[in-house]
Amino acid sequence: MGNNNYQETGSILTTLLFIFIAILIILVIIYITLLIKRRNQNPKIQEIKASNPKGKKEIESNETKQQNIFNFMEFEKVEDNMIIQKENFKYIMVVECQGVNYDLMSGVEKTAVEEGFLQFLNTLRHPIQLYVQTRTIDLGSSINAYKERVFQIEADLNMKKQQYNEMMQSRRYTNQDKQKMLYEITKQTNLYEYGKDIIADTEKMSLNKNILSKKYYIVIPYYPSDLGSNEFDQYEVRNIAFSELYTRSQAIIRTLGACGVNGKILNTRELIELLYMAYNRDQAEDFGIDKAISAQYDKLYSTSEDIFDKKIEELDKMIEEKAVKKVVEKVERVRSRKEQEAIEKENKMDELINEMAKIIVEENKDYIGTEVAEDVLKDLEGKENTKKEVKVDAKEEKGTKKSTRTRKKAN
Repeated sequence: MGNNNYQETGSILTTLLFIFIAILIILVIIYITLLIKRRNQNPKIQEIKASNPKGKKEIESNETKQQNIFNFMEFEKVEDNMIIQKENFKYIMVVECQGVNYDLMSGVEKTAVEEGFLQFLNTLRHPIQLYVQTRTIDLGSSINAYKERVFQIEADLNMKKQQYNEMMQSRRYTNQDKQKMLYEITKQTNLYEYGKDIIADTEKMSLNKNILSKKYYIVIPYYPSDLGSNEFDQYEVRNIAFSELYTRSQAIIRTLGACGVNGKILNTRELIELLYMAYNRDQAEDFGIDKAISAQYDKLYSTSEDIFDKKIEELDKMIEEKAVKKVVEKVERVRSRKEQEAIEKENKMDELINEMAKIIVEENKDYIGTEVAEDVLKDLEGKENTKKEVKVDAKEEKGTKKSTRTRKKAN
Protein backbone atom coordinates (compact mmCIF):
# COMPACT_ATOMS: atom_id res chain seq x y z
CA MET A 1 0.00 0.00 0.00
CA GLY A 2 2.80 2.34 0.84
CA ASN A 3 4.51 1.74 -2.52
CA ASN A 4 1.29 2.36 -4.43
CA ASN A 5 0.74 5.67 -2.65
CA TYR A 6 4.30 6.73 -3.37
CA GLN A 7 3.93 5.88 -7.09
CA GLU A 8 0.65 7.86 -7.35
CA THR A 9 2.22 10.90 -5.67
CA GLY A 10 5.22 10.74 -7.98
CA SER A 11 3.04 10.52 -11.08
CA ILE A 12 1.00 13.57 -9.94
CA LEU A 13 4.13 15.60 -9.32
CA THR A 14 5.53 14.60 -12.70
CA THR A 15 2.31 15.65 -14.42
CA LEU A 16 2.35 19.06 -12.63
CA LEU A 17 5.98 19.56 -13.60
CA PHE A 18 5.19 18.95 -17.27
CA ILE A 19 2.25 21.36 -17.12
CA PHE A 20 4.42 24.06 -15.54
CA ILE A 21 7.12 23.62 -18.16
CA ALA A 22 4.52 23.85 -20.94
CA ILE A 23 3.10 27.07 -19.52
CA LEU A 24 6.58 28.53 -19.21
CA ILE A 25 7.36 27.66 -22.83
CA ILE A 26 4.11 29.28 -23.98
CA LEU A 27 4.91 32.49 -22.04
CA VAL A 28 8.40 32.63 -23.56
CA ILE A 29 6.94 32.22 -27.06
CA ILE A 30 4.42 35.03 -26.43
CA TYR A 31 7.16 37.36 -25.11
CA ILE A 32 9.36 36.68 -28.17
CA THR A 33 6.51 37.39 -30.60
CA LEU A 34 5.63 40.66 -28.83
CA LEU A 35 9.26 41.74 -28.90
CA ILE A 36 9.50 41.01 -32.64
CA LYS A 37 6.31 43.00 -33.34
CA ARG A 38 7.59 45.94 -31.32
CA ARG A 39 10.83 46.02 -33.27
CA ASN A 40 8.98 45.83 -36.57
CA GLN A 41 6.68 48.72 -35.53
CA ASN A 42 9.60 51.03 -34.60
CA PRO A 43 11.75 51.47 -37.71
CA LYS A 44 13.75 54.26 -36.04
CA ILE A 45 15.51 51.67 -33.87
CA GLN A 46 16.50 49.64 -36.94
CA GLU A 47 17.79 52.79 -38.63
CA ILE A 48 19.85 53.65 -35.57
CA LYS A 49 21.25 50.13 -35.39
CA ALA A 50 22.04 50.12 -39.11
CA SER A 51 23.84 53.45 -38.83
CA ASN A 52 25.65 52.29 -35.71
CA PRO A 53 27.10 48.87 -36.54
CA LYS A 54 29.65 48.99 -33.73
CA GLY A 55 26.90 48.80 -31.17
CA LYS A 56 27.32 52.25 -29.66
CA LYS A 57 24.34 53.52 -27.66
CA GLU A 58 22.65 56.65 -28.84
CA ILE A 59 20.07 58.59 -26.85
CA GLU A 60 16.84 59.29 -28.62
CA SER A 61 15.48 62.71 -27.68
CA ASN A 62 11.77 62.94 -27.05
CA GLU A 63 10.45 65.70 -29.30
CA THR A 64 7.63 67.73 -27.69
CA LYS A 65 5.45 69.83 -29.91
CA GLN A 66 4.78 73.33 -28.52
CA GLN A 67 1.35 74.70 -29.26
CA ASN A 68 0.00 78.19 -28.91
CA ILE A 69 -2.36 78.80 -26.00
CA PHE A 70 -4.89 80.37 -28.38
CA ASN A 71 -5.38 76.91 -29.93
CA PHE A 72 -7.09 75.86 -26.71
CA MET A 73 -9.44 78.84 -26.66
CA GLU A 74 -12.68 79.15 -28.56
CA PHE A 75 -11.91 82.58 -29.98
CA GLU A 76 -9.14 84.12 -32.01
CA LYS A 77 -9.38 87.83 -31.17
CA VAL A 78 -11.70 90.58 -29.97
CA GLU A 79 -12.14 93.74 -32.01
CA ASP A 80 -14.87 96.10 -33.24
CA ASN A 81 -17.11 95.09 -30.30
CA MET A 82 -17.14 91.49 -31.59
CA ILE A 83 -15.62 88.17 -30.54
CA ILE A 84 -14.14 86.51 -33.63
CA GLN A 85 -13.74 82.75 -33.53
CA LYS A 86 -11.05 80.77 -35.31
CA GLU A 87 -10.67 81.27 -39.04
CA ASN A 88 -13.60 83.72 -38.97
CA PHE A 89 -15.95 80.79 -38.48
CA LYS A 90 -18.32 82.79 -36.27
CA TYR A 91 -18.75 86.39 -35.09
CA ILE A 92 -20.32 87.10 -31.70
CA MET A 93 -21.79 90.25 -30.17
CA VAL A 94 -22.94 90.39 -26.54
CA VAL A 95 -25.74 92.46 -24.99
CA GLU A 96 -25.65 93.09 -21.24
CA CYS A 97 -29.06 93.23 -19.54
CA GLN A 98 -30.07 94.68 -16.21
CA GLY A 99 -32.40 92.51 -14.19
CA VAL A 100 -35.76 93.55 -12.72
CA ASN A 101 -37.24 92.75 -9.29
CA TYR A 102 -39.94 90.41 -10.58
CA ASP A 103 -40.91 89.13 -7.11
CA LEU A 104 -41.58 92.66 -5.82
CA MET A 105 -43.95 93.53 -8.67
CA SER A 106 -47.70 93.54 -8.55
CA GLY A 107 -49.80 91.10 -10.55
CA VAL A 108 -50.43 93.59 -13.34
CA GLU A 109 -46.72 94.42 -13.62
CA LYS A 110 -45.79 90.72 -13.71
CA THR A 111 -48.30 90.13 -16.50
CA ALA A 112 -46.84 93.04 -18.48
CA VAL A 113 -43.33 91.65 -18.07
CA GLU A 114 -44.43 88.18 -19.20
CA GLU A 115 -46.21 89.58 -22.25
CA GLY A 116 -43.13 91.63 -23.13
CA PHE A 117 -40.94 88.54 -22.83
CA LEU A 118 -43.31 86.57 -25.07
CA GLN A 119 -43.09 89.38 -27.62
CA PHE A 120 -39.30 89.20 -27.36
CA LEU A 121 -39.33 85.44 -28.04
CA ASN A 122 -41.75 85.78 -30.96
CA THR A 123 -39.58 88.38 -32.68
CA LEU A 124 -36.47 86.20 -32.65
CA ARG A 125 -35.40 85.01 -36.09
CA HIS A 126 -31.93 83.82 -35.17
CA PRO A 127 -30.37 81.72 -32.37
CA ILE A 128 -29.27 83.36 -29.13
CA GLN A 129 -27.71 82.19 -25.88
CA LEU A 130 -28.46 83.41 -22.35
CA TYR A 131 -25.39 83.65 -20.15
CA VAL A 132 -25.24 84.50 -16.43
CA GLN A 133 -21.91 85.34 -14.80
CA THR A 134 -21.41 85.64 -11.05
CA ARG A 135 -18.68 88.00 -9.95
CA THR A 136 -17.18 89.12 -6.68
CA ILE A 137 -17.67 92.84 -6.29
CA ASP A 138 -14.30 94.60 -6.69
CA LEU A 139 -14.13 97.70 -4.52
CA GLY A 140 -10.52 98.50 -5.42
CA SER A 141 -11.41 101.08 -8.07
CA SER A 142 -13.86 102.78 -5.69
CA ILE A 143 -11.23 102.90 -2.94
CA ASN A 144 -8.66 104.44 -5.30
CA ALA A 145 -11.19 107.06 -6.42
CA TYR A 146 -12.00 107.91 -2.78
CA LYS A 147 -8.28 108.23 -1.96
CA GLU A 148 -7.66 110.59 -4.86
CA ARG A 149 -10.59 112.76 -3.80
CA VAL A 150 -9.49 112.81 -0.14
CA PHE A 151 -5.94 113.71 -1.22
CA GLN A 152 -7.31 116.69 -3.14
CA ILE A 153 -9.42 117.75 -0.14
CA GLU A 154 -6.35 117.54 2.10
CA ALA A 155 -4.34 119.73 -0.29
CA ASP A 156 -7.13 122.35 -0.33
CA LEU A 157 -7.30 122.22 3.46
CA ASN A 158 -3.56 122.84 3.85
CA MET A 159 -3.74 125.74 1.41
CA LYS A 160 -6.61 127.36 3.32
CA LYS A 161 -4.76 126.92 6.61
CA GLN A 162 -1.75 128.70 5.13
CA GLN A 163 -3.96 131.52 3.89
CA TYR A 164 -5.57 131.83 7.33
CA ASN A 165 -2.15 132.09 9.02
CA GLU A 166 -1.15 134.84 6.59
CA MET A 167 -4.41 136.68 7.29
CA MET A 168 -3.80 136.50 11.05
CA GLN A 169 -0.32 137.98 10.67
CA SER A 170 -1.43 140.74 8.32
CA ARG A 171 -3.55 143.76 9.28
CA ARG A 172 -5.18 144.19 5.91
CA TYR A 173 -8.10 141.83 6.65
CA THR A 174 -11.15 142.46 8.80
CA ASN A 175 -12.47 140.17 11.51
CA GLN A 176 -15.33 139.20 9.23
CA ASP A 177 -12.90 137.93 6.59
CA LYS A 178 -11.00 135.95 9.21
CA GLN A 179 -14.17 134.36 10.58
CA LYS A 180 -15.27 133.45 7.06
CA MET A 181 -11.94 131.74 6.37
CA LEU A 182 -12.10 129.93 9.72
CA TYR A 183 -15.57 128.65 8.81
CA GLU A 184 -14.24 127.34 5.47
CA ILE A 185 -11.35 125.58 7.25
CA THR A 186 -13.74 123.93 9.72
CA LYS A 187 -16.01 122.75 6.92
CA GLN A 188 -13.06 121.39 4.91
CA THR A 189 -11.68 119.61 8.00
CA ASN A 190 -15.00 117.87 8.63
CA LEU A 191 -15.15 116.81 4.97
CA TYR A 192 -11.61 115.42 5.17
CA GLU A 193 -12.38 113.39 8.30
CA TYR A 194 -15.58 112.08 6.72
CA GLY A 195 -13.66 110.99 3.61
CA LYS A 196 -11.11 109.09 5.71
CA ASP A 197 -13.91 107.25 7.52
CA ILE A 198 -15.49 106.26 4.19
CA ILE A 199 -12.16 104.85 2.96
CA ALA A 200 -11.67 102.84 6.16
CA ASP A 201 -15.20 101.38 6.01
CA THR A 202 -14.88 100.55 2.30
CA GLU A 203 -11.53 98.80 2.85
CA LYS A 204 -13.09 96.67 5.61
CA MET A 205 -16.00 95.83 3.34
CA SER A 206 -13.63 94.81 0.52
CA LEU A 207 -12.16 92.08 2.75
CA ASN A 208 -15.49 90.25 2.61
CA LYS A 209 -15.34 87.90 -0.40
CA ASN A 210 -19.00 86.89 -0.08
CA ILE A 211 -20.30 90.08 -1.69
CA LEU A 212 -21.38 88.83 -5.10
CA SER A 213 -23.21 90.26 -8.08
CA LYS A 214 -24.85 88.59 -11.07
CA LYS A 215 -24.59 89.89 -14.60
CA TYR A 216 -26.92 88.76 -17.38
CA TYR A 217 -25.90 88.59 -21.01
CA ILE A 218 -27.46 87.67 -24.36
CA VAL A 219 -24.94 86.15 -26.78
CA ILE A 220 -25.80 86.78 -30.45
CA PRO A 221 -23.87 84.80 -33.11
CA TYR A 222 -23.48 85.32 -36.83
CA TYR A 223 -22.13 82.71 -39.27
CA PRO A 224 -20.48 83.92 -42.51
CA SER A 225 -21.56 80.61 -44.06
CA ASP A 226 -25.08 82.07 -44.22
CA LEU A 227 -23.85 84.25 -47.09
CA GLY A 228 -23.42 81.14 -49.22
CA SER A 229 -20.92 81.08 -52.04
CA ASN A 230 -19.60 84.61 -52.50
CA GLU A 231 -16.51 86.47 -53.57
CA PHE A 232 -16.29 88.76 -50.52
CA ASP A 233 -12.90 89.21 -48.94
CA GLN A 234 -12.30 88.98 -45.19
CA TYR A 235 -12.68 92.72 -44.59
CA GLU A 236 -16.05 92.84 -46.36
CA VAL A 237 -17.29 89.76 -44.49
CA ARG A 238 -16.36 91.40 -41.19
CA ASN A 239 -18.25 94.59 -42.08
CA ILE A 240 -21.32 92.56 -43.07
CA ALA A 241 -21.11 90.59 -39.81
CA PHE A 242 -20.83 93.77 -37.75
CA SER A 243 -23.83 95.38 -39.48
CA GLU A 244 -25.95 92.27 -39.05
CA LEU A 245 -25.00 91.77 -35.40
CA TYR A 246 -25.56 95.43 -34.57
CA THR A 247 -29.02 95.32 -36.16
CA ARG A 248 -29.92 92.17 -34.24
CA SER A 249 -28.62 93.60 -30.97
CA GLN A 250 -30.58 96.82 -31.33
CA ALA A 251 -33.75 94.85 -32.12
CA ILE A 252 -33.24 92.73 -28.98
CA ILE A 253 -32.65 95.83 -26.84
CA ARG A 254 -35.87 97.44 -28.14
CA THR A 255 -37.98 94.33 -27.53
CA LEU A 256 -36.51 93.86 -24.06
CA GLY A 257 -37.54 97.42 -23.25
CA ALA A 258 -41.18 96.21 -23.26
CA CYS A 259 -40.26 94.01 -20.26
CA GLY A 260 -38.67 96.90 -18.41
CA VAL A 261 -35.21 95.44 -19.00
CA ASN A 262 -32.50 97.84 -20.12
CA GLY A 263 -29.67 96.57 -22.28
CA LYS A 264 -26.47 97.76 -23.92
CA ILE A 265 -23.95 96.36 -26.38
CA LEU A 266 -20.60 95.50 -24.79
CA ASN A 267 -17.62 97.29 -26.26
CA THR A 268 -14.24 95.68 -26.89
CA ARG A 269 -12.88 96.40 -23.40
CA GLU A 270 -15.98 94.98 -21.73
CA LEU A 271 -15.86 91.87 -23.93
CA ILE A 272 -12.24 91.28 -22.92
CA GLU A 273 -13.23 91.63 -19.26
CA LEU A 274 -16.10 89.16 -19.79
CA LEU A 275 -13.75 86.57 -21.32
CA TYR A 276 -11.11 87.23 -18.67
CA MET A 277 -13.62 86.52 -15.91
CA ALA A 278 -14.79 83.36 -17.68
CA TYR A 279 -11.30 81.92 -18.21
CA ASN A 280 -9.77 83.15 -14.91
CA ARG A 281 -12.57 82.74 -12.42
CA ASP A 282 -10.31 81.87 -9.48
CA GLN A 283 -7.59 84.45 -10.11
CA ALA A 284 -9.90 87.27 -11.15
CA GLU A 285 -10.79 88.07 -7.53
CA ASP A 286 -7.17 88.86 -6.62
CA PHE A 287 -5.80 89.94 -10.00
CA GLY A 288 -8.46 91.68 -12.08
CA ILE A 289 -8.32 92.82 -15.67
CA ASP A 290 -7.38 96.39 -14.69
CA LYS A 291 -4.37 95.17 -12.69
CA ALA A 292 -3.36 92.83 -15.51
CA ILE A 293 -3.40 95.66 -18.05
CA SER A 294 -1.60 98.09 -15.75
CA ALA A 295 1.05 95.42 -15.06
CA GLN A 296 1.79 95.28 -18.83
CA TYR A 297 1.37 91.53 -19.02
CA ASP A 298 1.86 91.67 -22.79
CA LYS A 299 5.35 93.18 -22.54
CA LEU A 300 8.46 91.00 -22.56
CA TYR A 301 10.40 93.56 -20.55
CA SER A 302 9.88 97.03 -19.20
CA THR A 303 12.27 99.96 -19.41
CA SER A 304 12.64 102.81 -16.97
CA GLU A 305 13.60 106.43 -17.48
CA ASP A 306 17.17 107.52 -17.04
CA ILE A 307 17.96 108.21 -13.39
CA PHE A 308 19.49 111.59 -14.23
CA ASP A 309 16.36 112.62 -16.13
CA LYS A 310 14.31 111.82 -13.06
CA LYS A 311 16.74 113.76 -10.89
CA ILE A 312 16.59 116.79 -13.19
CA GLU A 313 12.79 116.67 -13.14
CA GLU A 314 12.71 116.54 -9.34
CA LEU A 315 15.22 119.41 -9.13
CA ASP A 316 13.08 121.52 -11.48
CA LYS A 317 10.06 120.93 -9.27
CA MET A 318 12.04 121.82 -6.14
CA ILE A 319 13.39 125.01 -7.75
CA GLU A 320 9.91 126.07 -8.81
CA GLU A 321 8.46 125.46 -5.33
CA LYS A 322 11.25 127.37 -3.60
CA ALA A 323 10.99 130.23 -6.09
CA VAL A 324 7.25 130.58 -5.45
CA LYS A 325 7.84 130.50 -1.70
CA LYS A 326 10.54 133.16 -1.96
CA VAL A 327 8.30 135.42 -4.04
CA VAL A 328 5.53 135.12 -1.46
CA GLU A 329 7.94 136.01 1.35
CA LYS A 330 9.31 139.03 -0.56
CA VAL A 331 5.83 140.29 -1.36
CA GLU A 332 4.78 140.03 2.29
CA ARG A 333 7.99 141.78 3.38
CA VAL A 334 7.47 144.66 0.93
CA ARG A 335 3.86 144.99 2.02
CA SER A 336 4.84 145.11 5.70
CA ARG A 337 7.59 147.67 4.94
CA LYS A 338 5.16 149.94 3.09
CA GLU A 339 2.64 149.50 5.86
CA GLN A 340 5.29 150.54 8.41
CA GLU A 341 6.20 153.59 6.32
CA ALA A 342 2.56 154.60 6.14
CA ILE A 343 2.21 154.28 9.94
CA GLU A 344 5.36 156.35 10.54
CA LYS A 345 4.19 159.01 8.12
CA GLU A 346 0.82 159.12 9.86
CA ASN A 347 2.49 159.57 13.27
CA LYS A 348 4.67 162.41 11.92
CA MET A 349 1.78 164.11 10.18
CA ASP A 350 2.01 167.41 12.15
CA GLU A 351 5.80 167.70 11.77
CA LEU A 352 5.58 167.09 8.05
CA ILE A 353 2.82 169.69 7.74
CA ASN A 354 4.95 172.28 9.59
CA GLU A 355 7.97 171.50 7.38
CA MET A 356 5.87 171.82 4.26
CA ALA A 357 4.39 175.09 5.57
CA LYS A 358 7.90 176.50 6.20
CA ILE A 359 8.91 175.61 2.67
CA ILE A 360 5.82 177.30 1.26
CA VAL A 361 6.49 180.45 3.35
CA GLU A 362 10.13 180.59 2.24
CA GLU A 363 9.15 180.28 -1.39
CA ASN A 364 6.50 183.04 -1.13
CA LYS A 365 8.33 185.65 0.96
CA ASP A 366 8.13 188.19 -1.83
CA TYR A 367 4.35 187.98 -1.98
CA ILE A 368 3.70 187.69 1.77
CA GLY A 369 6.27 190.16 2.95
CA THR A 370 9.51 189.59 4.81
CA GLU A 371 8.27 190.63 8.26
CA VAL A 372 5.08 188.63 8.00
CA ALA A 373 7.00 185.60 6.72
CA GLU A 374 9.45 185.74 9.67
CA ASP A 375 6.59 186.04 12.16
CA VAL A 376 4.88 183.02 10.56
CA LEU A 377 8.09 181.01 10.68
CA LYS A 378 8.60 181.90 14.36
CA ASP A 379 5.04 180.92 15.10
CA LEU A 380 5.51 177.58 13.32
CA GLU A 381 8.75 176.94 15.20
CA GLY A 382 7.09 177.83 18.47
CA LYS A 383 4.29 175.35 17.88
CA GLU A 384 6.81 172.68 16.96
CA ASN A 385 8.78 173.30 20.15
CA THR A 386 5.64 173.12 22.30
CA LYS A 387 4.71 169.82 20.69
CA LYS A 388 8.18 168.44 21.40
CA GLU A 389 7.90 169.56 25.02
CA VAL A 390 4.52 167.89 25.33
CA LYS A 391 5.99 164.66 23.96
CA VAL A 392 8.94 164.84 26.36
CA ASP A 393 6.58 165.42 29.30
CA ALA A 394 4.51 162.44 28.23
CA LYS A 395 7.63 160.26 28.12
CA GLU A 396 8.68 161.46 31.58
CA GLU A 397 5.21 160.69 32.94
CA LYS A 398 5.45 157.17 31.51
CA GLY A 399 8.85 156.76 33.13
CA THR A 400 7.57 157.87 36.51
CA LYS A 401 4.62 155.51 36.25
CA LYS A 402 6.96 152.61 35.49
CA SER A 403 9.21 153.52 38.43
CA THR A 404 6.28 153.71 40.84
CA ARG A 405 5.08 150.29 39.65
CA THR A 406 8.51 148.79 40.22
CA ARG A 407 8.62 150.29 43.71
CA LYS A 408 5.24 148.83 44.54
CA LYS A 409 6.36 145.42 43.34
CA ALA A 410 9.55 145.73 45.39
CA ASN A 411 7.54 146.64 48.52
